[in-house]
Amino acid sequence: MKKILILPGDRIGQEVTNECLKVIDYFRKSCEIELSEDLFGGASIDVHGEPLTKNVLDKALDADAVLLGAVGGPKWEKLEHNLKPEKGLLTLRKELEAFANLRPGKVFPALINSSTLKKSVLQGTDIFVVRELTGGIYFGEPRYMKEVGGKRVAANNLIYNEDEIARVARVAFEIARKRKNKVTSLDKANVLEVMQLWRDVVTEVHENEFKDVELEHLYIDNAAMQVIKRPSTFDVILAGNLFGDIISDEIAELTGSLGMLPSASIGNKNGIYEPVHGSAPDIAGQNIANPIAAILSLGMLFKYSLNLGNISDLIENGVSETLNLGFRTKDIGNENTLTCTEMGDEILKNIDKLSS
Repeated sequence: MKKILILPGDRIGQEVTNECLKVIDYFRKSCEIELSEDLFGGASIDVHGEPLTKNVLDKALDADAVLLGAVGGPKWEKLEHNLKPEKGLLTLRKELEAFANLRPGKVFPALINSSTLKKSVLQGTDIFVVRELTGGIYFGEPRYMKEVGGKRVAANNLIYNEDEIARVARVAFEIARKRKNKVTSLDKANVLEVMQLWRDVVTEVHENEFKDVELEHLYIDNAAMQVIKRPSTFDVILAGNLFGDIISDEIAELTGSLGMLPSASIGNKNGIYEPVHGSAPDIAGQNIANPIAAILSLGMLFKYSLNLGNISDLIENGVSETLNLGFRTKDIGNENTLTCTEMGDEILKNIDKLSS
């Protein structure tokens, strides 16, 4: 029996998660899955006064995989840093030792005109970002905001050790071996010592363990330009926490919408799966959110945590077929758009059609 913990989170997170539940229910007839659901993020703050309770963390540690919706919103922005919804997410990643964030950025042929980039530039784009997730500037100590000499001063430390870099590099190289066999590592080694260490360690892992994989190094500023200029030439992009966060959102524009980007966070324990988009409070409750990123995240869950690649393929192909048939949500289409619920229904119909 496989255990999945559902944490819908806030705002549209609850809406897109509902569409994932339909897909899970469909496949429960062919594989044994035990579901549980709990509060997380702002929803947990409203009830328990904290974004991640010990009870929910224990459930997450006991599960085979965690499926998240989205967290955050203006309602909780003025809280202290350690009480914000996002703090719960960072803690969950840290406690589950989910050090590698996997973010596919695939341009579906049916949506090639949804991006602001030319079709000729986008054709064949299928980028896979591997982002280090539990180190770097988001976790570096000491960190502070204080008054010094009558002026406010704040600091965050960008810190990595060689083991943290090596383990996420191995994930990137292993994934590249199953794709186009190329890794592009991003850094700022020309001005930052920690990034020189990053480049050195990635190079060492490559030379000692993955010589068969092509390795390219790019400075982050140049990479930001090259991803727009020549997106189809990239395969796997490896980056630290901060640079990976930024570059993966840039890649979202290639796909046409943040609502199209899934993600997985994996490591030494179970995996965390979540759409890249936020809680979108401006459209929450209107049933117009795009559930595709969440459903594709579920597909990654079946692949990486449940080892059911056949179901993962069915989910991705079901999404692709739905788009090929012309179905769109508001963020990726202007006419004849579907609601969040209707898009989930159409995807499930096509999954069923493809599986029969």
